[in-house]
Amino acid sequence: MAVILNIETSTNVCSAALTAEGMILCHFEDFHGQNHAALLSGYVKRCLDWMREHEMTLDAVAVSMGPGSYTGLRIGLSEAKGLAFSLDVPLIGVSTLQLMAVHVMFNHDVEPDDIFVPMIDARRMEVYTAAYDMALNPVMEPQPLILSEDSFSGLPGTGRLLLFGNGSDKSREVIVSPRVHYVADVVPLASDMVALAERDFAARRFIDLAYSTPDYLKDFQGVKPKKMF
Repeated sequence: MAVILNIETSTNVCSAALTAEGMILCHFEDFHGQNHAALLSGYVKRCLDWMREHEMTLDAVAVSMGPGSYTGLRIGLSEAKGLAFSLDVPLIGVSTLQLMAVHVMFNHDVEPDDIFVPMIDARRMEVYTAAYDMALNPVMEPQPLILSEDSFSGLPGTGRLLLFGNGSDKSREVIVSPRVHYVADVVPLASDMVALAERDFAARRFIDLAYSTPDYLKDFQGVKPKKMF
């Protein structure tokens, strides 16, 4: 039984979950803003305390790799690397966009030909997005995308396009298509990482503790402060 500690910090939601064999043993979330630095270590400790109280041993740490908030992703990956190094367990990197798609697959009525389009808010009319079929094969590779009425018109097939995530609200303003259906209230959570983390653990697909970096999808663009005088 692989016991995995999952960490997700890619948006304004901070979460951690302890999982084993497809089951969520314990989980903690905060939906109130960018509190990752203050809360994440406490959530991790509570997961580890639960594990030790039940005389279990950690087999791996999994972390959401992005795309998403630059600061949030750095906090999550740093915590995960430190934990994996100190406990001498492997580190698993999970795509944030894929874990959102998995949530919709497992928690909503879906059809075999549906295309899953997770969307994470970026600046202005831009989102981080991708498109996946039911087997999580990408029919559109992860990318930053400036939304327009034709953004997803080239996706193959005739099935529904399921749009979800905190970036999908912006798309309602510009994308009108009978193929498009919106799924509300989908945010990336550590508790949704279990299937992807266990898949990678079984395949021994781990990431480098020293050199792995978040999947930002584009370079950081800082805001230059205005001169006061």
